[in-house]
Amino acid sequence: MADEPAPVVRAAGCVLWRRPRTARTVAGDADGIEIALVHRPKWDDWSHPKGKLKRGETALAAAVREVREETGMSCVPGAVLPTVRYTAQGRPKTVDYWAAEAAGGAFVPGDEVDRLLWLPPGRARERLTREQDRELVDALLAALNLH
Repeated sequence: MADEPAPVVRAAGCVLWRRPRTARTVAGDADGIEIALVHRPKWDDWSHPKGKLKRGETALAAAVREVREETGMSCVPGAVLPTVRYTAQGRPKTVDYWAAEAAGGAFVPGDEVDRLLWLPPGRARERLTREQDRELVDALLAALNLH
């Protein structure tokens, strides 16, 4: 009997954004938005909020839930962004993403996510740990017609 491939781990997340609270802009970041990045101490990385789907949960519902759990923010999902595929712990993983505007809430540090940063797109791109997460910043800007 041949080895069957490992089932794909399905996850979903959002590139969470907001309009800055102040009118200041950073040179090279006149896009007028800030992007939320989360720090996961288990992996010591900076990424977009995301997580695995629960049984019977749609990808969009999981994305909105993960934003709430990891950032404390409610959000309004918008454009579908590219799906990211990679191998995690020896298993194939697929993460569906949406652009989502923050709609209020408050961050509370926890075991899974201990820090939240709001950064202009250029600085967010620099802070993100993985290249595919940087590409999602570009996809968000294109979806918002800010590219």
